[in-house]
Amino acid sequence: MNQDYIKPDNWSIIEEGFDAEMVKSSESLFSIGNGAMGQRANFEEHYSGETFQGSYIAGIYYPDKTKVGWWKNGYPEYFAKVLNAPNWIGIDIEINGEILDLAKCKDVSNYKRELNMKEGVYNRSFKATLQNGTEICVNINRFLSLDIDELGVIDYKITPLKGDAKIVYKPYLDAGVHNEDANWEEKFWEPLSVSNNGNEAFVTARTFKTHFAATTFMQNTILLEGNNLNVSPSNIEKSSDKIQFTYEVTVAKGQTSSIQKLGGYTVSLNHENTQTAAENVIAKALQIGYAQLLENQIQAWAKIWEMSDITIDGDVKAQQGIRFNIFQLNQTYLGKDSRLNIGPKGFTGEKYGGSTYWDTEAYCIPFYMATKDQQVARNLLTYRYNQLDKAIENAGKLGFKNGAALYPMVTMNGEECHNEWEITFEEIHRNGAIAFAIFNYFRFTGDYSYIPEKGLEVLIGIARFWHQRATYSTYRNQYVILGVTGPNEYENNVNNNFYTNYLAKWCIDYAVEQINKVEKEYTSDYARIMSKVNLDNAEITHWKAVADNMYFPFSEEHDVYLQQDGFLDKELIKVHDLDRSQRPINQKWSWDRILRSPYIKQADTLQGFYFFEDHFTKEQLEKHFDFYEPFTVHESSLSPCVHSIQAATLGRMEQAYTFYLRTSRLDLDDYNKEVEEGCHITSMAGTWMSIVEGFGGMRVKNDTLHFEPRIPKEWDGYSFKINFRNQILKISVRQNETSFSLEGNKEISVFVNGKEVLVEPNSLVTV
Repeated sequence: MNQDYIKPDNWSIIEEGFDAEMVKSSESLFSIGNGAMGQRANFEEHYSGETFQGSYIAGIYYPDKTKVGWWKNGYPEYFAKVLNAPNWIGIDIEINGEILDLAKCKDVSNYKRELNMKEGVYNRSFKATLQNGTEICVNINRFLSLDIDELGVIDYKITPLKGDAKIVYKPYLDAGVHNEDANWEEKFWEPLSVSNNGNEAFVTARTFKTHFAATTFMQNTILLEGNNLNVSPSNIEKSSDKIQFTYEVTVAKGQTSSIQKLGGYTVSLNHENTQTAAENVIAKALQIGYAQLLENQIQAWAKIWEMSDITIDGDVKAQQGIRFNIFQLNQTYLGKDSRLNIGPKGFTGEKYGGSTYWDTEAYCIPFYMATKDQQVARNLLTYRYNQLDKAIENAGKLGFKNGAALYPMVTMNGEECHNEWEITFEEIHRNGAIAFAIFNYFRFTGDYSYIPEKGLEVLIGIARFWHQRATYSTYRNQYVILGVTGPNEYENNVNNNFYTNYLAKWCIDYAVEQINKVEKEYTSDYARIMSKVNLDNAEITHWKAVADNMYFPFSEEHDVYLQQDGFLDKELIKVHDLDRSQRPINQKWSWDRILRSPYIKQADTLQGFYFFEDHFTKEQLEKHFDFYEPFTVHESSLSPCVHSIQAATLGRMEQAYTFYLRTSRLDLDDYNKEVEEGCHITSMAGTWMSIVEGFGGMRVKNDTLHFEPRIPKEWDGYSFKINFRNQILKISVRQNETSFSLEGNKEISVFVNGKEVLVEPNSLVTV
């Protein structure tokens, strides 16, 4: 059974009724972020029940010493942790002498959480009866400003319902935080200073080892019936890593008292003096005022939705799912800072550590290319270029030479910081995704300049790696790639994973093609790059020998490429013949049993068919889909989206729709029984692709957009927008027609089901 407590709604995530069992799940689902920081939806007031406390700052991390039973050469020294940052949201509350704690109230009713995705505001409200009999109504709004991305705002309102109440607000800042997933239980933050001035307070702390400094700040305003009481704290408690103010206010029955708390972080990544910067943020926010800050937030989100929204008519759960995915992607990364990237949990949890996986290149770049301007995607490519030296260093640690580059599986700063050997050393297909993203960026944007400026050096480093990683097999008289893990992590240390071998060949061919193009058309860049990387024709000839003679395992009997050499040795029992009680196998089976099974965690051979669709016929896709999908357990968040796209391509709309619902509601319905650890942010970009590339059938061929629109029978219609080469095209699909409209001043030609259609600015074309 999947969880089913989130109410269907087109624009909001809604929970009704207080259930302590769901608190940690809701803390994930109602998380908020603004690209620079984010936080789980922890309660502001004290809560003694089960909770997972988490606030996070983009780009701030800690190298937690690797915990392994024994050391192997090449192991990363540490696992980079996304750091739980000092807490600024906390407000202890006492009413008539009793602490407000939802775990201990006599009664909690009318409890509701609402994450308004349209406006980027999180609201929580409830009525509570305390043990002392006091009855109150509480309403809290919270948002993280998109305009001032170091600022968060809380408006916490309390109304006594039965009699007058003495309310004590005790807002605090606390740097004495720990990570849920710390390896050695150590503290990651060293407090440097605690100070206050009037209603403002500051705690400055620095991370051990990495020495990022952050000032966590707050400013508090106490209001009664909406009027500022202009009160100062009646008491101030300080320790080395915490400061807490006390405000007392007597409120008559039916009157509303509130505390408006400004808070957030200023960090040494962006400021010389973080405390001065924090003072400036507060001054700016006070000058704007709460009402205008809220209005600015609504406007900023309206602008994001204007471009990135996908509408679905006639299916509320499908609509809520896609908007939740788009909302979380925009909360996680807005593309303003090329030092940042998209972590698999974003700002919603700590699992996986690291901020960057191959997910960014394989899944996220298409979303950001099409819904923002191309600079955002270019920033993501630049991020990898800036870490090329580290990728060469990572390869060097494993014995590769001559500028071969192996990009890390998991990273913060370009160094590998993942420490399971079968992934760190063997899941090398990630290198190919990075090269593919360069190709994909040029295909979509038409901006070739990235390749001579930066991308070619990356392609050369990757080609050198594949050339050295391949082994010449005298038995096969071909090149093989041994000891790898493909995208299907339920097989480790296999030989000749089709996807890895195919990518390796493609990467070398693509690098050679780009070298030739840059030599002809960008002579000064070519000269600069060749002298820097010291590449000659003899070396390129050696690369070509590997690419031209790469081995791909193939079964004549099944007429399919094999996922790896030994795939047919397995006991090939299909997923639908597996007892339901055995699922998910990653929680029910031993690792040994999983590795011997035929079960596939996510698209693997089919990931190759997704990337290189135009290298294969539709018949080949169908054959491979029919062979592999029945063995796929979809226990990776990245799995349903690729299968949804391919099912749609094959015209299997029911299957495509089922996979779409699964990818779009993966977290909302908690398919994998783990949402309390955080949301699956990077796979959310795959959800977007399953509509645009799956149902919309969008492809770029020869610099032109092609569409093969399809629509699930459950929908009346859907629409999305694409920013293609600075022209904004809106596509609306109904059951029997597709229409196009264009913002801009020049016409665009697109192909619909193979026929050319001319779309002129500001006019509607219906096919």
